[in-house]
Amino acid sequence: MSTPPTPGPADEKHAARRFIWSNGLQGVGDQIVAAKTVLPWLLQAAGAPGFFIALLVPVRESGSMLPQAAFTPWVTTQRSRKRIWVLGSLGQAVAAALIGLAVLVLGGTALGFTVIVLLAVLSVFRSLCSIASKDVQGRTIAKGRRGVVTGRAAAVGGVFALAVGLLLEFLGTGAPTWLLAVLIFASAGAWAVAAAVFATIHEPVSGQEPQGLQQGWWADTVGLFTGDRAFRQFVIVRSLLLVTALSTAFVVTLSQEVGYGLTGLGVFLIASGLAAVLGGRISGVWSDISARTTMSQGALVGSLVIIALVASAHWAPDVVNAWAFPIGFFLLNLTHTAVRVARKTYIVDMAEGDQRTRYVGAANTLMGVILLLVGAVSGGIAMLGPSAALLFLAATGLVGVVAARRLP
Repeated sequence: MSTPPTPGPADEKHAARRFIWSNGLQGVGDQIVAAKTVLPWLLQAAGAPGFFIALLVPVRESGSMLPQAAFTPWVTTQRSRKRIWVLGSLGQAVAAALIGLAVLVLGGTALGFTVIVLLAVLSVFRSLCSIASKDVQGRTIAKGRRGVVTGRAAAVGGVFALAVGLLLEFLGTGAPTWLLAVLIFASAGAWAVAAAVFATIHEPVSGQEPQGLQQGWWADTVGLFTGDRAFRQFVIVRSLLLVTALSTAFVVTLSQEVGYGLTGLGVFLIASGLAAVLGGRISGVWSDISARTTMSQGALVGSLVIIALVASAHWAPDVVNAWAFPIGFFLLNLTHTAVRVARKTYIVDMAEGDQRTRYVGAANTLMGVILLLVGAVSGGIAMLGPSAALLFLAATGLVGVVAARRLP
């Protein structure tokens, strides 16, 4: 398999700046066309059936993960991975613009169906960016500096989300639907600009003819999981660290049960934006020192925060819960940012060339399946109440803490 030449310091600095801004602008789009915040708020306001609202997160998450292993054979035949990222970003821009248009002209069931279809399209293009991004970063930025770049990119998206959240909180319940549609159009513009910026990265390309995979994508995925111990360990650990990704919805539900509901679109965006700004920069530096340790510590803090919130909900007085839930919600977003930056850094550092492409595609496809399974299990446990689901996720996270420390 071909390995591109190593870039010089000047090329690396040039690539790092463009990587930060292009991925940061993509983060702006992710924060606005968000399946956990903006889109459910819009569908609910437009009278769309709850069925479509329930589909948003599964479609968004699985749609951006499941196709990646299937794309790997094609990706490994392409000399330039930069072009794949640009294609993915432009595809997301078009899909986001169409979602914004649908918000303005449709309502009810028609809007719900249209948003789900367009979100699925957006997610598939997002999967192209995900698989290509790791390749370009590995080709242009040396080990020991990748975490900082990934973290700063997360912080750029967080700054914008924080600003939008403050605006919506200032407007209160009077924020009109057309304003959110305008923000979605702005996110489409952010993806388009991101594509233009990413296209200017000087990507080292090997002179050898790309070989592609020697077998089918599913056989390659299964072969990596069963035959590559380091890869298998990473996938298992990443599965156990889903605690920070899946717990926030249950925290919101639990807060509403105790009378301190975390409601309002602005609050969600402020919390996630501030967490990305602070967590992105700090966890990026930590991930370059030890991505394994950063993942482990992020899961530990997240699990302890969840246990503390459940205990507070059941035993603490109202005056404590009034502060505990907003702070806990923010801390969970902070630890999720740390875990995301660390795992991205870890997998980029795991291998070189097309082996990295295989790792990324296979890991994300497997995680798409595992995410649906864990989500279904935690959802079933949630029938006993949000506290039960949160304690299950916290226990899973604590197992992940131990497993992460055993990574190579």
